[in-house]
Amino acid sequence: MSPVRTAIENDISEIDDRMKNLGPVSLGWLREIGVVEIEALRRIGAVPVFLEVKKRHPKASLNLLWALEGAVQDIHWMEVTSERKQELKELL
Repeated sequence: MSPVRTAIENDISEIDDRMKNLGPVSLGWLREIGVVEIEALRRIGAVPVFLEVKKRHPKASLNLLWALEGAVQDIHWMEVTSERKQELKELL
């Protein structure tokens, strides 16, 4: 394993493992903004968390928003309904 990959994985080790859909990079971004528990993500909401990440990482795509919403709902990101995705986009 590369040193960078190991550092990322070590850096995210304290993040709540119930955050479905989120890989090492996304979890690292969440850690940067202090969101390390699913309860915090649920309290704050997928859209505000996405916007905060987007400020720091402009290349973050809507796929991150779907993944965050999936984590909030405790479902796979592909199960987020098209209606809910539209609502989320309107909130942006």
